[in-house]
Amino acid sequence: MKRSIVLIHGAWLAPRSWEKFETFFSDRGHEVFVPEWPRKADGVEAQRRDPSALNGLGIKEIVDHLDAYVRQIHEPPVIIGHSFGGLFTLMLLDRGLGAAGVAIDPAAPKGILNLPPAQLKAASPALAHPSTRKSTVMLTFEQFTYGFVNTYTPEAARAAYDRYAVPETGRIFYQAAFANFNPRAENTVDFRNGDRAPLLITAGEQDHTVPASVSRAIYKKYAKSTAHTELIEFPGRPHLMMAGDGWEDVAAKIEGWVEAVLTAAPAREETPVS
Repeated sequence: MKRSIVLIHGAWLAPRSWEKFETFFSDRGHEVFVPEWPRKADGVEAQRRDPSALNGLGIKEIVDHLDAYVRQIHEPPVIIGHSFGGLFTLMLLDRGLGAAGVAIDPAAPKGILNLPPAQLKAASPALAHPSTRKSTVMLTFEQFTYGFVNTYTPEAARAAYDRYAVPETGRIFYQAAFANFNPRAENTVDFRNGDRAPLLITAGEQDHTVPASVSRAIYKKYAKSTAHTELIEFPGRPHLMMAGDGWEDVAAKIEGWVEAVLTAAPAREETPVS
């Protein structure tokens, strides 16, 4: 069955990081939407030249922007997010949006403890100096390679960096890093919510930015929800698994999961704006 699919990119990445998935799903007849985060409308090259519009951009502003975007689609879509986009997918589903959700190696919502050293190293460029909380951060090629494309060949890693990498608002990393100390943390989800759409969480075995143990911990947090939740682990995959070798297998498994859960489940209506 043909679906409406929303692809939400992650931090330090442009929407075209989804280009292979967008083609994959479009070629199968799905209607694909690839929204940009707010304040990021000028494209990769312009953002690299002057990212100052992103200064102070936070999680709630981004999710509210995506919420409005999803609501204008003619039917509840399948929401697929990567990294911070995966976190935003969890939050949108928690708001009652979407027919189903897929969180590819998602950034952690509030409540996930004991983050691995590899993840702390991958996030360190944004957290190394307090000034980045109100400004932006651009990864070096070496930092991008470690965090996103550590299994790629050097040539493929360079091509991915040149095509996909953009500066990012530092604020979201501080919000996520200190969420467990903040009673009003913006990355909060209700893990027990039984009224949300079906959810698939993925883990990449070689992911440094969101190690597989983090995806597993998020999955376990949903154990007391009556809503459908699954976890798929992809051997040998890095964080940017949607663009490197074997991306077709990832896309096919996601499509298969979506079809299985939506064929078995009744149609959903969006939750009205409160």
